Amino acid sequence: MFKDVQAVLFDLDGTLIDSAPDLGAAADRMRTGRGMASLPLEQYRPMAGAGARGMLGIAFGMQPDHPEYEAMREEFFVNYENCMTERTYAFDGVAQMLAQLHSLGLAWGVVTNKSQRFTLPLTRQMPLFATAGTVVSGDTTPHAKPHPAPLLEAARQLRLDPARCVYVGDDERDIVAGLAAGMGTVAASYGYLGSNADTQQWGAHAHIDSPLELLALLQSAARA
Repeated sequence: MFKDVQAVLFDLDGTLIDSAPDLGAAADRMRTGRGMASLPLEQYRPMAGAGARGMLGIAFGMQPDHPEYEAMREEFFVNYENCMTERTYAFDGVAQMLAQLHSLGLAWGVVTNKSQRFTLPLTRQMPLFATAGTVVSGDTTPHAKPHPAPLLEAARQLRLDPARCVYVGDDERDIVAGLAAGMGTVAASYGYLGSNADTQQWGAHAHIDSPLELLALLQSAARA
């Protein structure tokens, strides 16, 4: 499944970058602004992959069916826009991994459920993404992951057969989308996985515990 790979696509939050500190700070500012006690990052981190829904759930126990949810979500969005690259950083080994992929002549890109409102400014501000061949957001196509449409769009933009692409993600929906798109799939266990997550149950073709393990996986397949 990893032989003759021409491109590697990645989920964003929890796979390439750790944005939990800024996501948590945006929600926590809402708490402290209402006279509530600040919560530690450790409480926000496991739900960082769920975006506003996850952050508001931790900060206020609020679900999307709450009558004030839409207004609270927009307040969270504005807070996040104002701080989204202040504390966000690439996971250890990511920059080296991407540089290696680029040097090997492999295309790479991002497919995330984060909306363009945040994805485009963030990826433009972080030098990490300078060599990305494509960035597909959650609202680039009519469907978000676990639907395969965003992954197929990324392959289209790169002008590659989806079967020659690998998708790496830290959530089960990433693997579901990758499999549906006919891509090789890699589950990353170093992201925002909750304590109950079992990547072995997702059906991915491979699993990695650190970004650099991906390089070893691809190089091993190339030699086979």
